[in-house]
Amino acid sequence: MAALIGAVSMALKARRSGTPFMSGAARRFFVSYLAPMVTGGLLTIALDRHGLYDLMPAVWLLCYGTAFVSSGAFSIPTIPVMGVGFMLLGVAAIAAPLPIANLLLGAGFGGLHIVFGFVIARRYGG
Repeated sequence: MAALIGAVSMALKARRSGTPFMSGAARRFFVSYLAPMVTGGLLTIALDRHGLYDLMPAVWLLCYGTAFVSSGAFSIPTIPVMGVGFMLLGVAAIAAPLPIANLLLGAGFGGLHIVFGFVIARRYGG
């Protein structure tokens, strides 16, 4: 649901600025973003089938971070830096017990998004 809201808001922003939403760079961004996200979804199914729930936060953080590192090549320089932050939290979550891994997941999806959202808004106008 969040991805749909994000896509709609980006389309509206592109329309307001007169920028084509699916330009070549945008298309490359989404293609490079999509592969790690699909991988994360498939790994989640596999982990669920084997009852390996303690690894899910690490997989989600690592795949999400990888999506931003790879797609960041077609975006502003801040995006891959945010991806590395998610990946570092994912590495920490590998060795952490599930309650701590869940806290790291919250720190990534809550904290990193807020911090980098402020940075992007300040430097690039949102």
